[in-house]
Amino acid sequence: MTWRDARPVRVGVLVSGRGSNLDALCAAAQAPGFPARVVLVISNRRDAGALQVASRRGVPAEVMPLGRYDHDARARDRAMRDRFLLSEVELVVCAGYNRVLTDEFLAAFPDAILNVHPSLLPAFGGGMRAVEEALAHGVKVAGCTVQFLEPGIPDGGPIIVQRCVPVLEGDDAERLRQRIHEQEWIAVPEAVRLWSEGRLRREGRVVRITEEVRS
Repeated sequence: MTWRDARPVRVGVLVSGRGSNLDALCAAAQAPGFPARVVLVISNRRDAGALQVASRRGVPAEVMPLGRYDHDARARDRAMRDRFLLSEVELVVCAGYNRVLTDEFLAAFPDAILNVHPSLLPAFGGGMRAVEEALAHGVKVAGCTVQFLEPGIPDGGPIIVQRCVPVLEGDDAERLRQRIHEQEWIAVPEAVRLWSEGRLRREGRVVRITEEVRS
């Protein structure tokens, strides 16, 4: 039996916002032959639009706000880790998740946590205003990055997939952000597919993409 013919990889998704990347991933996962499926969504915000996306897509979702855990990030992340493990999640995707995960959570899923960031990392990492910073620096090309998360510098993990967009004359943050989002909707499912097919090989900080699907 080949890797592609094996059961789909079980994916858990962390969200904080409107859920457009979650929607794109769920849509891709419903296509015949896609090697993964989303089995659980966890949000740190009760008002996240991603919760409605999960409901519409028929994916179980839970809200785990920091206040429920006395504002103890370690306690909340342990609870999220345990909930994912209970659902037999193999791959975690941070799709617009606006909190830094604790080392304890990261250690539970080594080389199995993907994060999408709206810049061409390592440029403009480590914050939530990457698009605004790119415009302020006068860049001519922007884009998005899907990377592995690991302990250390936020947004500092090995890069898996990047997609570019031009910065146009007259762009403001909202127009540029929308074009970047459209590329994220391609990049996130692509990275999940590559991971699920066993086609990513880490060599230090470099991630190689192989042609062969792991058997």
